[in-house]
Order: sequence, then structure tokens, then C-alpha cells
Amino acid sequence: MYLGIDVGSVSTDIVVLDEDLKLVHKLYLRTKGRPIKVIQEGLLILSEFFKDGDIKAVGTTGSGRYLAKVLVGGDIAKNEITSHAVAAVNLDKEVRTIIEIGGQDSKIITIENGVVTDFAMNTVCAAGTGSFLDRQAERLEIPIEQFGEYALKSKNPVRIAGRCAVFAESDMIHKQQLGYDVSDIIAGLCSALARNFISNVAKGKNIKPKVFFQGGVAANIGMKRAFEELLDMEVFVPEHYDVMGAIGAAILAKEQVVLNKKTSFRGFGIHNTLIMPNTFKCNGCSNMCEVVELKEGEYKIGYFGDKCGRWSRVAV
Repeated sequence: MYLGIDVGSVSTDIVVLDEDLKLVHKLYLRTKGRPIKVIQEGLLILSEFFKDGDIKAVGTTGSGRYLAKVLVGGDIAKNEITSHAVAAVNLDKEVRTIIEIGGQDSKIITIENGVVTDFAMNTVCAAGTGSFLDRQAERLEIPIEQFGEYALKSKNPVRIAGRCAVFAESDMIHKQQLGYDVSDIIAGLCSALARNFISNVAKGKNIKPKVFFQGGVAANIGMKRAFEELLDMEVFVPEHYDVMGAIGAAILAKEQVVLNKKTSFRGFGIHNTLIMPNTFKCNGCSNMCEVVELKEGEYKIGYFGDKCGRWSRVAV
């Protein structure tokens, strides 16, 4: 089995793939600002189904990939762009464009002959992310899981300014006050988010079919339709759209272990150990990197955060 862990600001996704790279188990856990605890909780759940010896390699990705790699004994840590692309190409060799929208970020990836040729990520504004839709769902008192269904019921979607999250929210409230139907407002919100993505994140990018829509927001069928209308082409949502980053990390781990010959996986037992981070400034050069040291009790289990590898290469 091959373990993939994607640690993001909103969710931590963990998958287990078999020798044929088929998904046999997946977990979607809320990170809630405590990635170490959440990873430990995930390993505790998996320990009910797998033994340490079942895991032949571990890959990590996401904003917390280096933390996860040190914590679990990962064999490789890769960025989200590479991981999402690897998972998509492994699933369908014809994919040319990936639209990925998560809770706090969004990205576009273009692929030719199975190789990433270009990519871009969103800027600081939240208007092009899942958190934007979450906030509006809360304001409308409608479960986010039902957003897509409402959008598809719309007969006359309203146009909502989507350039900025603050302006979009103000515009939505204004449309509510004018008495527009909730379905039309939700369809307008989906269209606004899709327009924001195309005009900002995907600006200047050559979007070619086949297009994959990945990330948690892909669950919203209203967003899928909005992209299809804007791009005038079919958009495909893969079966495991919500954990594609983790799947890619697991695939990359399998490739890496061929080189390493054996895995560095520390075992599922770390779920019941106290692991604490400590930071310090490295004075080795002018970069003055803030290095994070992970300790399990009195034992140092690894470092990350340095640019040159002076600390992260240290054997512990």
C-alpha cells in the first residue's frame, strides 16, 4: 500500500492506494489549525485497517507537506501543482487543463504530453476560493452541500460582481434586498466565482480540453455548469476530486521508494505520542531562516523550513 497525505489550511486529506494505484481508503479531515493532531488522528483511524508493514511508501503535499513528511517519516514531499497533475494524468492521459479550487486557494495547471507546461495560483483575494462560497452559504442559511442543486434550479441568474469578496458580498445582499430568488442569486454567485477564476487565475493561459475540475469546490454542480458555460466546453469532475492532491503524493511516493529501496515511514504508532514543534533562527547565512524542529518527547525527529537543507538533511 502507498500512503498520500495532503495537508492544507482547511482540510487534511489522507489516501491509501494499492499496488495498482487504485484508491482503497480515503479520509477527509478538517485541519482547524492543528495539523499535527489531525495527522495523528488520521493515522489512528487507518491503524484499524492497515499494519505498519502494509505501507511501502509515503508521500506528502500541500502547505504542510514538510511538517507531515518529518512527522510520519515521509519518503517524498512535493508541491500541490505536481501532485494534482500526476494524479490527473494517471487517471486520464488526455487531460490538458486542471482547474483546482480548494478552501483557501485556487490554481490552474496546463499539461502537454503528460508534463506540466504552465500553472498559476490565486492572489490574496478569497473571491475565487471555496471559503467565499462557504461564507455566502452561511449568510443565506443554506447548507453548502445544497448550493449546486439551488444553482441548477435557477431560471434567471443574477449578475454579481465577483472581482472582490467584499464587493461580491455587498452586491449579493443588494440583490437579496431587491427580492431576487435565492436560486438565481446562488447561480449568480457560482458564475461570479467562475468568472473571477478565468479572468484572474487563468488569465493568459491556454485552456484546452480535456478539462478536469478538482478540489472540494468541484462537489458543487453549479460551479461545474458555470465553468462549462464560460469555457464553452465540457468539464469533467473525477471520482475522487476531493483528494487528488493526496493521490498524486502517494503515486510519487511509489516512484521514490524504487530509488530509496525502503520506506522511512515511522508507523501508525505515532498517533499516541506527544510531538511538539520548536522554532529557531539559523545564523548560518544572511537568509536567517526560521527552522522548525520537531521533538517527540526528548528526541528530535526532524527539521524543516531551511532554504539550503543544512538542517532538513540532518539525520536524526
